[in-house]
Amino acid sequence: MSFLRGSAAFRSAVRSARRYATVPEAKSSNLPLFLGGAGVVGLASYVYLEYSDKPPVAVKKVQEKSPFDPENFVDFKLKKIEDYNHNTSKYVFELPNNDASLFPIASCLVVKSSADAATPLLDGKGKPVIRPYTPISPSDQEGEFTLLIKRYEAGKMSQYIHTLKPGENLAFKGPITKIPYKTNEHDAIGMIAGGSGITPMYQVLVHALAERENKTKFTLIFANQTSQDILLKSEFDALKAKYPDTFNVVYTVDKADKDWKGETGFINKDLIQKHIAPASLGEKVKVYICGPPGQVAAIAGKKEGYKQGEVSGILKELGYTESQVFKF
Repeated sequence: MSFLRGSAAFRSAVRSARRYATVPEAKSSNLPLFLGGAGVVGLASYVYLEYSDKPPVAVKKVQEKSPFDPENFVDFKLKKIEDYNHNTSKYVFELPNNDASLFPIASCLVVKSSADAATPLLDGKGKPVIRPYTPISPSDQEGEFTLLIKRYEAGKMSQYIHTLKPGENLAFKGPITKIPYKTNEHDAIGMIAGGSGITPMYQVLVHALAERENKTKFTLIFANQTSQDILLKSEFDALKAKYPDTFNVVYTVDKADKDWKGETGFINKDLIQKHIAPASLGEKVKVYICGPPGQVAAIAGKKEGYKQGEVSGILKELGYTESQVFKF
């Protein structure tokens, strides 16, 4: 019986009790008190039955800080390894207390071997080898974070990470903000990437495209040796299908097989002119670039350590300035 129907029945019973109480020579009755008490009990029973079977609403904890330390290296345990292709794997690390990483966009971590490693990774001078990596997992993902690591023959750190086994530790410091992303700061953002230099672009795109207020148009030119080397291709294709008005991706490979239908060859002046917004847009356009040092130098000029360095190469020829270009 619903609460309203129960209340109506209660009022009807009380009226009947009052009518019987006015009959001459009738004995005094406790019926009104009995029914009043029954009504209270009925209401309490209704409330109990209505709400007791519903689970309590969980109060989501408010995480105030990242579990990482920007000043010191902290060990995190490798949870699992997921093979990606012939030379790349996803490395998933545990976060304590089911915390989220809270990485700012765009940011990276610097990595070295753990202090408790049986064989620490050192350079020729006996100092720890340190390398930056950009996580590909969402900033708010709880309990873990993921690195996509491509194994390079001459890459000491990538070779070392590919020897790790679940349960072993790796030391991280950060997050280190590379460039603070601001929604709709630019009308267009061009992205030029090569090989594993794709991870900062992916981090920005996943965050920015999902924002409801986003109006910035992103174009990614992604270069690889072969089609089998293209990292996160299915993810980028899915983003293009989901956000056709604000995202486009162009793939180019050095060695094309017979089934390849994309661009071929290195990223050149014509390819950039065709797909990236022109420098004439001024502050409305930004170009991000990340890839092997030789590629970055040819397209945008060398970085000077942690400094951006002057813009040169193809982007300089096309009129882009230091304020329009960012080298990860």
